Amino acid sequence: MKKVLALFVTLTMVLVFCVGCGGSSASWDPEGDTITIGVFEPASGDNGAGGKQETLGVQYANKVQPTVEVNGKEYNVKLEIVDNESDNSKAVTAVQNLISQNVSIVLGSYGSAVSIAAADTLADANMPAIGITCTNPQVTADCEQYFRICFLDPFQGTVLANYAYENGMRKAYCLSKLGDDYSAGLVNYFKEAFTALGGEIVEEQFPDKNTDFTSYVANAKKAGCDVFFSPVSIEAAVNIVDQAQAQSLGMPILAGDTWDSNMVTAAAKGTDVEVVVTTFYQEGGNPEFDEGIKAWMKEDSDALTNNGGNTDLAAVTAMGYDAYFVALEAFKAAGTANPSDVLAALPSLEVKGLVCGDVTFNETGDANKTEAFVKKCNNEKGVWEFLKKQAAE
Repeated sequence: MKKVLALFVTLTMVLVFCVGCGGSSASWDPEGDTITIGVFEPASGDNGAGGKQETLGVQYANKVQPTVEVNGKEYNVKLEIVDNESDNSKAVTAVQNLISQNVSIVLGSYGSAVSIAAADTLADANMPAIGITCTNPQVTADCEQYFRICFLDPFQGTVLANYAYENGMRKAYCLSKLGDDYSAGLVNYFKEAFTALGGEIVEEQFPDKNTDFTSYVANAKKAGCDVFFSPVSIEAAVNIVDQAQAQSLGMPILAGDTWDSNMVTAAAKGTDVEVVVTTFYQEGGNPEFDEGIKAWMKEDSDALTNNGGNTDLAAVTAMGYDAYFVALEAFKAAGTANPSDVLAALPSLEVKGLVCGDVTFNETGDANKTEAFVKKCNNEKGVWEFLKKQAAE
């Protein structure tokens, strides 16, 4: 309902503007033949690795389709990329920078916390934003301008809890980062679902900047847990895997979409650490996309470096690719690149044929997604292997 109300208000504003100026907002064209998309992602900090991989998807999509036809006119599409540094205090400045660059829409961010931190600034500017993989419900809950194309953590937490319980796990050790909306939120939703099934929880949090997980692994073992759940950053994940191997953890590690990275599989390769994740896409699901982006990364040394040095695909990259095309369809539906008109077009948008599935939005601006991919690391090959698609029920 609140997105419908926002649509009504936005359309009313557009009509008032058009009557007052005697023209149409469809003529809005600040840079002649160019429409600019803002990319709000971390390239540094705790979530820098994931942010780079998400940005790669947007960049590749821009290479595949660098133009868009809007209201009968062909425009070049430019990407304006800023680094929010995985830092809530830097998020506002990063988004303000994009707004000052005359962007028509903002894509991102990897990391729910920085997305939430930027929401008020986006709202004040009436700037539409599409969250790509920021899964915390709070991102869209209080911001009319934020939409998103991924599933949410209440769903993901339930999927993970169901998987754990169905596979005989009854006592879960849950580890999140203190003050982190994403990891703390997902742990909370996992706890709710797992205890409802009859499971038992042992929970701890680690402070910001922590890199030593020795005591946490030891505590999980001492508590007699049979699963280690820690949906944290890629950087923390690698350290956890290292300690799990060093201390013979002896139980599977479960995590959410942030662990879906070739850096995690590289850390687990050659170890006895069992890692299972939920995520948005499995390599092989769209061969045309897979082959095309892999070829591009092989030809572009910067892209290869930002992907961790090889061409293994993270789901966030595929989601970044989809987000770009959702933005293009929003421009077409609006008939203009005016941010207010783009915002008005988003609630009723329907985009088919995307890599990670069709996109429509519910009344909160969240994508109607009902399934997650469950993947397990092949420790011999150091790659993800598809287990199944799983719904929350």
